[in-house]
Amino acid sequence: MKSARKSEMPKVVLDLGKKMEAIMKQKGLKQRDVAYEAEMDVENLRKYLKGKQEMKVSTMCKIAFALDVEVGDLFRKK
Repeated sequence: MKSARKSEMPKVVLDLGKKMEAIMKQKGLKQRDVAYEAEMDVENLRKYLKGKQEMKVSTMCKIAFALDVEVGDLFRKK
């Protein structure tokens, strides 16, 4: 049985996932390749991209490295 989240996911988490997906699309990267480079399971990456799970700072750094961007780029609007 899955445990239900007590509150909605913060907007910043949802926005972060959308930004990561946009960078992947812009660079023509596949989820499995980014997950491999970030040393994580592709299912976990999908949860982050869809804003279904919050990530640790260390995980965010690994994903930024896999995307070949600075961590700050994940929060910039453009």
